[in-house]
Amino acid sequence: MELDSSLRELKPIRLLHIVENLNNGAVENWLYRMFSAASANGANYHWTFFCTLGRPGKLDENIRRLGGEIIYSPHQLGEKRAFFLNLRRIIKDGHYDVLHCHHDFVSAFYLWASFGLPIRKRIVHVHNTDEGILTPSRFKQFMLKEPMRQTCMRLADNVVGISNETLTKFTHRSNPKPDRDRIVYYGIDTSSFRERCCSREEFRLSLGLSPETRILLFTGRMAPIKNPCFVIDVLAELLKSEKNVAAVFAGSGELETTVRELAERKGVGDKIRILGWREDASTLMRLCDVLMFPRLEEPKEGLGLVLVEAQAAGLPILASPSITDDVQVIPEIFTILPLAAGANAWSEAVKRTLLTRQLSREECLDKIEGSRFSLNAGVSNLLSLYSDIN
Repeated sequence: MELDSSLRELKPIRLLHIVENLNNGAVENWLYRMFSAASANGANYHWTFFCTLGRPGKLDENIRRLGGEIIYSPHQLGEKRAFFLNLRRIIKDGHYDVLHCHHDFVSAFYLWASFGLPIRKRIVHVHNTDEGILTPSRFKQFMLKEPMRQTCMRLADNVVGISNETLTKFTHRSNPKPDRDRIVYYGIDTSSFRERCCSREEFRLSLGLSPETRILLFTGRMAPIKNPCFVIDVLAELLKSEKNVAAVFAGSGELETTVRELAERKGVGDKIRILGWREDASTLMRLCDVLMFPRLEEPKEGLGLVLVEAQAAGLPILASPSITDDVQVIPEIFTILPLAAGANAWSEAVKRTLLTRQLSREECLDKIEGSRFSLNAGVSNLLSLYSDIN
């Protein structure tokens, strides 16, 4: 992505991205990848990240090293007046050109804080379909959701979704509104998928498994919506006829103990490994045999970055109908099966997948690198939101 040399001499466009904090979140990691790639290509922007959680994250040092700025909120969102006044002061004093909000419905609060200030573009970026609002009160959620959505629709210059599903659900439009509604797909850095890693045999031995073991991989939050317990049900069915099978869970969350206990009750405790949060997803995906994605079917997954990464690794995917059509770049390696089909049907689908000749990893990686999810496409699509500021 080459930039006109004349653009480099212009005053940088000042971007204010509002995020939680620069830690393990999918949104923040994606933004960091975009910032890093844009910086490497000399894009004429000054990036500031306003962290609403008010605490440091693991990406902070890298962002500062690349010239980015980080501001920690001294107030929690629950301290509404103090948070609002502080954010408004920061927006005003920072002379930002773009306010880019990444908190779906809650972005309305940030738009209100910017009201009347000379910002040249306001963007609401919708990353999820669960329509969550940060309050434990269901009554408040019900009362606030639509006014906040309407605020976003009326005050934002662009409403951006990470997939057709997220954009349609948020805007209530089956057809995007021209010049306002946009889809910006996540771009992934595929360089790690080309790095050398240990052998499949070494990996299995490191887990205390036999070298011939076929591994089902679950990666992501160990949360009810992600449905990790269903993987245990499938594994238990599979082990009735296939002995060299195990399940690996790469993630953390509230259901870690529940998954362990369920595995023990079903007599498959020795066939699971819970690795916790991992930063080497590309390696795990190249070393396992099937990605299990049994997310609850409603609400649908906003996109499912793990599905893009699995395709880059050439890892066959068995998923519930929770996934969006957008994410399927290589449909040949997908099997979609309703959760209602039950664990036995899913175990049979695993067997068929293990017996099916798959595309080579090189073919799959080339397809992803030439797709809408490539790093270059992701950066270009994101920066295109700011192109009319120049």
